[in-house]
Amino acid sequence: MSLPEGKKVVRQRLILAELGLSPAVRTSDLARRLGVSAETVRRDIEELTQRGLVSRTYGGAAGRQLGLQPEFQDRNTLAVEERDAIARAAVKLVMPGDVVMIDSGSTTARFAHVLAETAEKITVITNCFAVANALVPQGSVRVLFCPGDFSARERGVYGSETCAFLQRFNADIAFIGASGLTFEGPNDVETQACWVKRTMMDRAERNVLLLDGTKFNRRHLELVCPMERLSDIVTDRAPDAVLAEKIAADNVSLHLAGESRRVAVEA
Repeated sequence: MSLPEGKKVVRQRLILAELGLSPAVRTSDLARRLGVSAETVRRDIEELTQRGLVSRTYGGAAGRQLGLQPEFQDRNTLAVEERDAIARAAVKLVMPGDVVMIDSGSTTARFAHVLAETAEKITVITNCFAVANALVPQGSVRVLFCPGDFSARERGVYGSETCAFLQRFNADIAFIGASGLTFEGPNDVETQACWVKRTMMDRAERNVLLLDGTKFNRRHLELVCPMERLSDIVTDRAPDAVLAEKIAADNVSLHLAGESRRVAVEA
């Protein structure tokens, strides 16, 4: 007997989410994680392949197109421990009285939840519903929410009104996420999100990228900015030597979760 349609949809979304973090996945690993048979996973992969979302491989599935990524709610279930560690390291960069801009994403949303525990008399400007919801109950935080076109997929607002609103304000620090980080700089799948990130960075004195190590050397649709535009990167593990040297050469401070000091890269 086949599983209910709703369960199939959830399974397939989780398969796509896994491929958002790894270039390839094995059928046996997916079956174990999803609690279903390998044959069920193979049928899901076959259907996703026919829809052009994955490529079927021997024993599993691979890749996704440069212009696709899992939806916000699916990304939010992945790399939870890593994003939590990143968030706890990143909040140390926020000082009482700061004006902070935070863009929409699963990692920045987790950052906001941790920030709500420690924030003292700060102002937060955001386009992300999850960020606003996390911070509004905190009495010492003033939240300014951007206008714009709501994206159900990304749980945030975007568009010309969003960017125009952001341009009215100055910020001490901007926190952004990204789909990937290469030698060139951070990149993202969503063009509208890139414009919001750039606008926030233009208005802030300090620009901090939050991302987990699975996104190192991953290339997606659009470059957000050159590496040198960042002031800091907060992540859960060290990048490879080539990427680390580029980060250091552009005078970007690299913070590893669990470490309180800047990571030095030997020339």
